[in-house]
Amino acid sequence: MSGGLAAWRERLGRSVRLKLVAIALAPMVVALPLLLLALSAWTEFAYDRLLRTKVRADLAVAHGYFEQVLLEVGAGTRGVASSHALYEALRRARAAAPPRAGARADDRVLQAWLDSERERLGLDFLLLRRADDPDAEPVQTQGSGARLVVWDPQRLAAHAPHLLERTGIPLVPTRNAAPTTRTHEERALLMLASVALPADAPVPGLVLHGGLLLNNNLDLIDHINRIVYPEGTLPFGSQGTATLFLDDVRISTNVRLFGERRAIGTRVSQAVRDAVLGEGRTWLDRAFVVSDWYVSAYEPLQDAYGRRVGMLYVGFLEAPLRWVRLAVVAGTAVLFVAVMAATAALSLRWARTLFEPVERMHTTMQRVEDGDTRARVGPLRSRDELGELARHLDHLLDVVQDNAQRLRAWGETLDRKVAERTRELEASHASLRLAQQQLIQSEKLAAIGQLTASIAHEINNPIAVIQGNLDLIRETLGEAAQPVQAELRLLDTQVERMRLIVTRLLQYARPTEFAGYVEPQALAAVVDDCLVLVAHLLQQRRIAVQRHDAATVTVACNRQELQQVVINLLVNAIQATPDGGTLTIRSGDWAEGGQIVGAWLAVEDEGPGLDAATRERLFAPFFTTKPDGTGLGLWISQSLLERYGGRVEADNRADGRGAVFTVRLYTEPRESAADAPATPA
Repeated sequence: MSGGLAAWRERLGRSVRLKLVAIALAPMVVALPLLLLALSAWTEFAYDRLLRTKVRADLAVAHGYFEQVLLEVGAGTRGVASSHALYEALRRARAAAPPRAGARADDRVLQAWLDSERERLGLDFLLLRRADDPDAEPVQTQGSGARLVVWDPQRLAAHAPHLLERTGIPLVPTRNAAPTTRTHEERALLMLASVALPADAPVPGLVLHGGLLLNNNLDLIDHINRIVYPEGTLPFGSQGTATLFLDDVRISTNVRLFGERRAIGTRVSQAVRDAVLGEGRTWLDRAFVVSDWYVSAYEPLQDAYGRRVGMLYVGFLEAPLRWVRLAVVAGTAVLFVAVMAATAALSLRWARTLFEPVERMHTTMQRVEDGDTRARVGPLRSRDELGELARHLDHLLDVVQDNAQRLRAWGETLDRKVAERTRELEASHASLRLAQQQLIQSEKLAAIGQLTASIAHEINNPIAVIQGNLDLIRETLGEAAQPVQAELRLLDTQVERMRLIVTRLLQYARPTEFAGYVEPQALAAVVDDCLVLVAHLLQQRRIAVQRHDAATVTVACNRQELQQVVINLLVNAIQATPDGGTLTIRSGDWAEGGQIVGAWLAVEDEGPGLDAATRERLFAPFFTTKPDGTGLGLWISQSLLERYGGRVEADNRADGRGAVFTVRLYTEPRESAADAPATPA
């Protein structure tokens, strides 16, 4: 993936055509999709706000009608309680059979009249009870409407036993509902008005109770649904629903469970129950109702004591509206794509008028570079700045060709004059030429001497490797090496001869700088390669290696030169560490001024350490503490690193168990690090 992206970037950086196409298409490929996403997000937001606003208005309509029914139940009951007809019925009942103290005023004639009034008012019961009846509801003293009450089966049986068949609703297991152990809802939710008759009534101490049972009151809930969602108000086949809850149980609803069966006995989800019944909030959001998603509104219903006893719900099916919204977004997307395609075609056509002159100029310059001096752009239809530039290029090529011909002629003349003058100078300055040749020869010899010294020093490491492998072969073969002892001794002799030759070379020359190819180097990878080359020395001395690679950046250096420095430090550390010891290699990032500028590599041995005199002369040429050393290793290493701005630092370990040599290099090569402050590792 990264390789393909890099290739595309390279092509884009080298092609005007691709740049112009990218410039032409970028606003459409980037801006238009972003605009489409913004439009989609805004549509989603506006859609949700619109649906919530509508369902809030629907709930307000349903709430208003519900309150109106409460007022009608209360007003109807109060009207009967204060009516002259009730007084006359009480008088007739009293005259026919005067009640005894404590008896109920439930004469058949009176009850028949009350039943007729109940049917006229559309109530479920209308009855008279004495105020001191222990089963009687308290008299309503505030408000003109009815109140909500919850009756248990016993109280309902005492007042209106004919309504018991509408209670006892079996609970239906419902998805996402709160856990419960109940199986039936036996209670009744009623709109109840209790009005005390005046003191001058024919029978004093009576209370008129008028009530409307909400359990299975399908006429009421269907009427609410027709008021809130009349036919044709919901588009695209969406369906409106309304429900009355007792606690979290649907006791009257037009939501279908399946087929024509209503979802009476199902329960609301726990999330809605906690928000509406638990916290008393109005729910205005999507909600899963029985088997589908609805845009829903729930509000709590409270009894006369302010207790939340149920909920009023209205909502409509979301799926049709959601599909319509998706269709609108899809249509908008198709329109955007069509506009993008048309605009892209037009943009590419216009872009062609720009990159055609550029491509022809590029082709012309390439031909000129290949030696075709007669190549020209030629006539163009473009009359803009690029067309003028192409014509100026042709004119410039004509001028260059003419001047080149003149220069060639003048050059030939000048060559002849120079040759003549040179012959004269050669004849008169033969001694000077001889001196120059001698000086050049001296410089060459000096350069060769320096190069020879550097090469001679580099030979020391392979010699050490060869000698180490010879010792390893001799130790590994043991007695089996007896047949080739003469050959092995010959190899030892030749290796020693090479070492003596190198030593003699180093006595008469000094190393010179060699500018290698600089590239980023990972210190851990360089250490891996160097450890392979000195593995035999480690094995021979039974020296263990501990590594702590913490450098996260690369350094700028020639790989061979960096390997030469690291191998030199490793060999020195191995020689200083006693047999069976431990050699520690650490690396980390180099920070200056709070910023990472490079990396460091430290090689720690377990040798005797460095005294003050040794540390003072450690990097001087030809200084060594070993009997067979050349004294050039650290000097050459320091010289190599200084070319890249780096350096080698020498110090004793903090625990006093040996010396530590630290290499510091920058991520980018610098001229010199001689004046750079040392930063602790």
